[in-house]
Amino acid sequence: MFITNIKYILDLLLSSPSKDKIEMKIDSDLINKLAELAKLEFNNEDALEIQKNLGNILDLVEKLQEVDTDGVEPLVFMNGNTNVFRADKVKQLISKEEALKNAPNKDSDYIKVPKVISK
Repeated sequence: MFITNIKYILDLLLSSPSKDKIEMKIDSDLINKLAELAKLEFNNEDALEIQKNLGNILDLVEKLQEVDTDGVEPLVFMNGNTNVFRADKVKQLISKEEALKNAPNKDSDYIKVPKVISK
């Protein structure tokens, strides 16, 4: 599904309405368009590398399109496990004094920490 979505998005970007077989050309204009949409900046060397990688992805998608998937159920989860929840049980309690004992900076009842949000 993810690969199909990539192909669909690239198809929309290239404005190719064909649904049977999508012929895409990965060129510098497409790379610039994708960079603009993703708010990315990179040099020409990186753009060529991205162009090569996108071409490889599309080659893989074309190869996957050749696989006969009739009768194959879509994969929703990687395994049959569902979320396994455990009960919240208190295992060890420490007193306020014990918690404050090793604090580098403390007040009578609180641990003091550096300010991280500026106004």
